[in-house]
Amino acid sequence: MEQIPAVIRERLLHLMRILEAAGDKPITSTRIEGLTGWSSHTIRKDISFLEAVEAAEEGSGGQVRHGSPNGYVPSLLLPLIRHALALDKKRKYCVVGLGRLGSAYLNQGFRPLETLPPEGGFELAAGFDISVNRLEILKSPAPLYPVYKMGEVIDRFSIEIALLCVPSEAAQETAEKLAAAGIRGILNFTPVVLRLPPAVAVRDVCLEEELRALAVRI
Repeated sequence: MEQIPAVIRERLLHLMRILEAAGDKPITSTRIEGLTGWSSHTIRKDISFLEAVEAAEEGSGGQVRHGSPNGYVPSLLLPLIRHALALDKKRKYCVVGLGRLGSAYLNQGFRPLETLPPEGGFELAAGFDISVNRLEILKSPAPLYPVYKMGEVIDRFSIEIALLCVPSEAAQETAEKLAAAGIRGILNFTPVVLRLPPAVAVRDVCLEEELRALAVRI
């Protein structure tokens, strides 16, 4: 995945949603252009890039085609994208901070790892909060723990990703503890700009920033 430029990775993630919504119906580059605003040339170039990578991995030395005369075939192209982005693996994540926002994610599409489809997915493996009283009250399909057990639990269950939903004043310290525990990616729901080692991927989810982006577009 390192050889795929970041801008292409972002487009491929968007393309995945479009292909999944298309079901079994082939979708043309013209249709994708209408949905995304990307040029047909950009779409074809991105997919040709993926096909070239796949051909190189297989040692075939030639291009591999994932389309038909009617357009790109989702059932053929989706596995290629998932593999290229390393999304064909099963990964575990946790929620840290179980206030209103964090607790809302405890029951979002929970599925045990063994029931996830072969093409990969995500299992909520644990939740953490500083309040023992809150842990006793909340109902969750995944086990809940006090924050002082983060290191032990993350290591035991091989958790890779954390949803950070703590108060702003605790964000940086908590993120550092998660990184030290072995977390490789953090979905940051706080407004704090985290300072972490480059090995820890961070994606910020800021409602105000998204509202600003929408306001600029309209």
